[in-house]
Amino acid sequence: MQDTRKALVLFSGGQDSTTCLAWALDRYAEVETLAFDYGQRHRVELDCRNTVRARIAAQFPHWAGKLGADHLLDLSLLGQISDTALTSERAIELQANGLPNTFVPGRNLLFLTFAATLAYRRGASVLVGGMCETDFAGYPDCRDNTMKALQVALSLGLDAPMTLETPLMFIDKAATWRLAESLGGAALVKLIVEETHTCYLGERGELHDWGHGCGHCPACELRAKGFAAYRAVA
Repeated sequence: MQDTRKALVLFSGGQDSTTCLAWALDRYAEVETLAFDYGQRHRVELDCRNTVRARIAAQFPHWAGKLGADHLLDLSLLGQISDTALTSERAIELQANGLPNTFVPGRNLLFLTFAATLAYRRGASVLVGGMCETDFAGYPDCRDNTMKALQVALSLGLDAPMTLETPLMFIDKAATWRLAESLGGAALVKLIVEETHTCYLGERGELHDWGHGCGHCPACELRAKGFAAYRAVA
């Protein structure tokens, strides 16, 4: 049965968030989308969002009526206080603490706080994000315990129930491709390949069988490996 609540999806324009958007549209009566401009090196992802939304509405009419407003918030301050490979032109490498320097401290904590604030005003009580524990990076703000703690904190701080849904939390990239196919068939997989953006370096020139990207940054390598595994059993 369809959930009658309104959901707000953290929608960056990448593979994971597009899959999460489809997941939410398949479940909730109304879905709005939200992205953040924080000075990310791969800001081209923000340019992909409108195209992805438009194609979803055109190709999946049973979802089109549920797709509500889109929001873009300026969090450039985060980029100003960050010193990472996602917010400045520098090589991607591991840090002394074992985390890659693509980790932007506080990013998801801020994203979800602002998302909950917007959701409260818009009458939404579900936040949907593409956070994932099985990702190679192991970002601490993508872990399930972090999400559970934030769900409690946000619900208490707003004095209103706020549910955080993370449909990709315990699956790998191959399973993420399979989830997209289960939701929207080959058409959704093709849309994700052609129109979304996940490459950390913002490269849109070459279209690989798994999508646009430089082909050698960690995000591209993970996406390509997952697509190959997905195709191997498809």
